Amino acid sequence: MRPGITGWAQVNGRNSISWTERFKLDAWYIDHWTPWLDVRILFMTIGQVLRQRGLERPPDITEP
Repeated sequence: MRPGITGWAQVNGRNSISWTERFKLDAWYIDHWTPWLDVRILFMTIGQVLRQRGLERPPDITEP
Protein backbone atom coordinates (compact mmCIF):
# COMPACT_ATOMS: atom_id res chain seq x y z
CA MET A 1 0.00 0.00 0.00
CA ARG A 2 1.16 3.50 -0.67
CA PRO A 3 1.35 5.77 2.36
CA GLY A 4 -1.29 8.46 2.68
CA ILE A 5 -1.93 11.59 4.69
CA THR A 6 -3.41 9.58 7.58
CA GLY A 7 -3.91 5.97 8.54
CA TRP A 8 -5.66 3.41 10.71
CA ALA A 9 -2.90 3.54 13.35
CA GLN A 10 -3.09 7.33 13.50
CA VAL A 11 -6.81 7.35 14.26
CA ASN A 12 -6.46 4.51 16.77
CA GLY A 13 -3.90 5.99 19.09
CA ARG A 14 -1.65 8.37 17.19
CA ASN A 15 1.45 8.97 19.32
CA SER A 16 0.07 7.26 22.42
CA ILE A 17 0.59 3.70 21.11
CA SER A 18 3.81 1.72 20.70
CA TRP A 19 5.50 1.07 17.37
CA THR A 20 4.57 -2.60 17.65
CA GLU A 21 0.89 -1.71 17.98
CA ARG A 22 1.17 0.70 15.03
CA PHE A 23 2.57 -2.08 12.83
CA LYS A 24 -0.25 -4.41 13.90
CA LEU A 25 -2.86 -1.76 13.07
CA ASP A 26 -1.22 -1.06 9.70
CA ALA A 27 -1.23 -4.79 8.88
CA TRP A 28 -4.93 -4.98 9.87
CA TYR A 29 -5.66 -2.05 7.55
CA ILE A 30 -3.94 -3.75 4.60
CA ASP A 31 -5.93 -6.95 5.19
CA HIS A 32 -9.27 -5.11 5.51
CA TRP A 33 -8.92 -2.22 3.07
CA THR A 34 -12.01 -0.86 1.32
CA PRO A 35 -12.78 2.59 -0.09
CA TRP A 36 -15.33 3.03 2.72
CA LEU A 37 -12.66 2.31 5.33
CA ASP A 38 -10.59 5.12 3.83
CA VAL A 39 -13.58 7.48 4.08
CA ARG A 40 -14.09 6.42 7.71
CA ILE A 41 -10.41 7.04 8.48
CA LEU A 42 -10.60 10.49 6.91
CA PHE A 43 -13.55 11.50 9.09
CA MET A 44 -11.98 9.94 12.17
CA THR A 45 -8.80 11.93 11.48
CA ILE A 46 -10.73 15.19 11.46
CA GLY A 47 -12.27 14.27 14.82
CA GLN A 48 -8.89 13.30 16.31
CA VAL A 49 -7.29 16.56 15.21
CA LEU A 50 -10.12 18.71 16.52
CA ARG A 51 -10.11 16.91 19.89
CA GLN A 52 -6.29 16.78 19.97
CA ARG A 53 -6.33 13.14 21.06
CA GLY A 54 -3.31 10.85 21.09
CA LEU A 55 -0.67 13.54 21.35
CA GLU A 56 1.15 11.85 24.22
CA ARG A 57 4.48 10.16 23.66
CA PRO A 58 4.38 6.38 23.17
CA PRO A 59 5.66 4.39 26.16
CA ASP A 60 8.61 2.84 24.30
CA ILE A 61 10.36 6.12 23.36
CA THR A 62 13.03 7.39 25.71
CA GLU A 63 14.65 10.80 25.85
CA PRO A 64 18.32 10.97 24.73
